[in-house]
Parts: sequence; structure tokens; C-alpha cells
Amino acid sequence: MSSPILARFAAPLALAAAVLLAPALARPAAAQAAAQPPLRCAVDGTFAPHAFPRLEGGVQGFNVDLFRAIARQMGREIVIDSATFSGLVPAMNAGRYDFLCAPTTVTAERAPNMLFTEGYLYTEYQFGIRRGTPPITSLEDLRGKSLSVNKGSNYDSWAKDNAERYGFTVQAYDTQPDAVQAVISGRAYANLAGNTVVRYAASRQRQFIADYVLTETRAHWSAPFPLGAEALRAQVENALECLKKDGTVARLSAQWFGDTPGPDSAENTVFPGTGVPGMPHYDPTPREPRC
Repeated sequence: MSSPILARFAAPLALAAAVLLAPALARPAAAQAAAQPPLRCAVDGTFAPHAFPRLEGGVQGFNVDLFRAIARQMGREIVIDSATFSGLVPAMNAGRYDFLCAPTTVTAERAPNMLFTEGYLYTEYQFGIRRGTPPITSLEDLRGKSLSVNKGSNYDSWAKDNAERYGFTVQAYDTQPDAVQAVISGRAYANLAGNTVVRYAASRQRQFIADYVLTETRAHWSAPFPLGAEALRAQVENALECLKKDGTVARLSAQWFGDTPGPDSAENTVFPGTGVPGMPHYDPTPREPRC
């Protein structure tokens, strides 16, 4: 027969043992993550506000902060290199990087050749106009006006392809800040660029405001991985989804782009499966993020 005194203390002792043992059980997983080599990724370090130089050295921006947060969520260190965008995918496929932290548009042409996480931002073509200018309600409003673009960009190509159809002229500038300044000074009626770049400029230039969006150009901005890296893609996407759920991605978006993303934004949407729905290498298997 057990002693009443021993029985009296058995439950508290068991609870204390469980409390002491829990951290010990958690240590192997944490130690395993810490023992892994740093994640390696790269950005285009000239693409503000996603990644651009810091005065004290290195790079800063939305994508830098986002992927550092993802690495912390995974319990991993991360090294983020800065390189020209045109060389990023070849370097990743050659094994120099585990994945890319640069915002990369998911397209039907790219998706068969690499793996993508779900989108963390939507990229869309957007116009910026001078404060006080009547808002653009349709592309017909551009007739007889001048449109500024960054020379050689996708927006430059779109403007040239559509100038005759909608009756506007195109002013191509060597840098995006110069294209924005053309609008502020009145040399151009509107600037066409990516939505995040337009929003960033508007948050820093009082006379420049974000305006009409070409919604048909919407696509996911995502992190690409080389083929065969399904396991790492799933781990990064899991961390990304946790940061969407706790509001980190939306907070970083508001910090860097100047306005709070809505509930249906990519920053706040945990997409089903793994990858971008409807694209090659998308895995529709249902899963819940483990945070």
C-alpha cells in the first residue's frame, strides 16, 4: 500500500519533472537548426524599397527585412548577397544560393524551370500622378498626355506598345526617381511603374500620389528555388505563412510602402497548398502552417 504522504507529493513532483524536461526536449530541435549552415540568398541591391544600399554598408529594404524575419522564424542564420538581377537565377541554379530573396514575378514562362513559394506581395502596374491632378479613371484619360517610365523596364515596353492605341507619348528616364521627378515638375502627366515602387515614392514625395492600377497585370511576387529543393521551399513557405498570420508581413509592407495592406492582400493571405496556385510545380496538398 502506498504511503499517503508519498501520494500527496507525487503529482507536484511529476509536474515539476515535466516542466524541467520540456526545455530539454526542445533543445535538440533548436540545436539542430542552429547547427545548419546559414541560408544563402541574394537580392538586386539597387531596387528600392525592396533592397538598396545603406550608408553604413550592406543593403536594407522590405525584402531584406522579410527574409531575415523568415530565417528567424526557422531558427536559421541567413546571408543576403547583393548582385545584379540578371545574374541571380543562373547563380542560384549553379548552387551559389539556396533561393532568391529578390522579388521575382511568377510567370507561366518561369515556373516550369524553378520552384516558387506562395506570393508575399502582389505586383501590379500602377500610375503615379502629381497631387492635385484629376485621378486617372481609364487608359483613355492618357490621350494627348505624356507618360514617364524607367528606361528599359517592363513598364517602358508596355508604354511603347500601347502609346499609339491610347494616344499618349512616352518619356524614358535613366532612373525611376528621375521619372517621378518629371511628374512632380510637370514635364509628364503620369509615371508608370510597379505598385510597390509607386507607393514608396508617394510616401516620400508629398507632391506625388499613387493612382490608377492596371489590375489585369496582377501577379505574385515570390521566392524562387532551384528544382529539387521542395523540402526547403516548404520550410520557407511555412515560415512565411506564420509571419502572415502574426501580422509581420503586413507590418513590414506598411513600413516600407507607406500604406496598410487590406485583408485580401497577398501580405495577409495564406494560400492553399504549397507554391502559387495554378502554376507548374504547385503542390495542392492541404496543410496548416506550423508556427
